[in-house]
Amino acid sequence: MKKYINSGNKDTRSGFGEGLYELGKTNPRVVALCADLTDSLKMGKFIQEHPQRFFQTGIAEANMMGVAAGLASGGAIPFAGTFAVFATGRVYDQVRQSIAYSNKNVKIAASHAGLTLGEDGATHQMLEDIGLMKMLPNMTVVVPCDFNQTKAATIAAAQWEGPVYLRFGRPKVPNFTPEDQVFEIGKAQILTDGSDVTIFAIGHLVWKALEAAETLAQEGISAEVINLHTIKPLDTEAILKSVAKTRAVVTAEEHMMNGGMGDSIAQLLSRFNPTPMEIIAVNDTFGESGKPEELLVKYGLDAPHIVESVKKVIARKAL
Repeated sequence: MKKYINSGNKDTRSGFGEGLYELGKTNPRVVALCADLTDSLKMGKFIQEHPQRFFQTGIAEANMMGVAAGLASGGAIPFAGTFAVFATGRVYDQVRQSIAYSNKNVKIAASHAGLTLGEDGATHQMLEDIGLMKMLPNMTVVVPCDFNQTKAATIAAAQWEGPVYLRFGRPKVPNFTPEDQVFEIGKAQILTDGSDVTIFAIGHLVWKALEAAETLAQEGISAEVINLHTIKPLDTEAILKSVAKTRAVVTAEEHMMNGGMGDSIAQLLSRFNPTPMEIIAVNDTFGESGKPEELLVKYGLDAPHIVESVKKVIARKAL
């Protein structure tokens, strides 16, 4: 089993900031907008180097999305940044009508997503955003797993034609993917080969899936871990190929069970290869204030719960 080494904990929002900064140097069409959260989204370096290409809209997220759509109409590649709860729920009408319906080349940079926002609590722990965004025609949904991948995904988003929802987080998490990686939107990343079960994971739970796979290997269970960083368009070929081999599936995500990544895979498998499946996700409840790691444990989004679900799904496969 391939081993992955944590090169040091870093926050994925800083990966976005570094990616945006690199784009500022290499692509003059890239502009940035923010709704009074530039420090939280680590946009400072871009702003310092390219003040004429930055637009501070203040706490007016709906207006920011409209401005971004207008800039895209003029040939710019706008990155509109705010917290995930504001980038989706507060502005859904503007995103739907002015960006998705019009197929505008806007990149929505959504930080502080999921339970790992932590102490800010349920009102800001957006757990429904992937579902909201993936249902929109023309919208691409990307959830990178660490600092390096978020930087690469940000750069890739600028090269992708059309609206992109880029989801990342607040806490420092293991940074384990290659620094020089080329990020391919729509192409799943196979992290470990396995034969007994496929674990699909996204975002902060990819590292948890790798931890679970190591534990399972010690018990003689071979887990294939796939980082399904693009929820839409879904890499159906990679999913079906892996599931045909393992015949058992566990999905892990920091999102609501309804409408999330597991939901997308379940729909695919129900059509082409019905398979025993367990979904690790928040089950129809809001979050609460607390430390990120403690919340992941309480809501069953940690490595031991993934191990438990693998054993459960393998037992179902044997029936």
